[in-house]
Amino acid sequence: MKKMKSICLFCGSNKGGNPEYEDAARAFGRALAEQNITLVYGAGNVGLMGVAADAALEAGGKVIGVIPEFLKAKEVAHMGLTELHVTETMHQRKAMMAQLSDGFVALPGGFGTFDELFEILTWAQLSVHNKPVGVLDAGGFYQPLQALVEHAVSEGFVPKGNLDLFRIERDLPALLDWMRQYQPRHVAKWLDLART
Repeated sequence: MKKMKSICLFCGSNKGGNPEYEDAARAFGRALAEQNITLVYGAGNVGLMGVAADAALEAGGKVIGVIPEFLKAKEVAHMGLTELHVTETMHQRKAMMAQLSDGFVALPGGFGTFDELFEILTWAQLSVHNKPVGVLDAGGFYQPLQALVEHAVSEGFVPKGNLDLFRIERDLPALLDWMRQYQPRHVAKWLDLART
């Protein structure tokens, strides 16, 4: 079983319309702190981002934030973090968060969350990293994503084996257990399939 020292969180800079989303973010931050896992995230002090960070800090956890300079004011950077890194670009932000993390979890969010989740999944598909990617399905938020991914498989755009690159799970302890036990394996990539 792999020791998870740090997990990167992708989630909304808003709280959304369902109280379950905020509850999940709070439980996530608290759980990481209780298990001595560093929370790495986009450094915001608002929305689900701020809820998760505050919960981790209140429980005595370590929280590292990474934010580009141009978003520092817009997203109201959290100034009470264990570490705050300011980058020049979004690309540098994503690269640093990935480098600092042993795994990734997405909670509900919008376009930014989707972008981060799909980019990190694409990196896994291309073997840029071999870290686990989890999706915490608070309030059933990610059920449409599950349907979309399965549709992409059935239409021949995603190899079925690539579904093993991530896990959508409603239960946080089960998701964290899956991440600890995650064993990366080679799956057929679109480059392999294009040659056949």
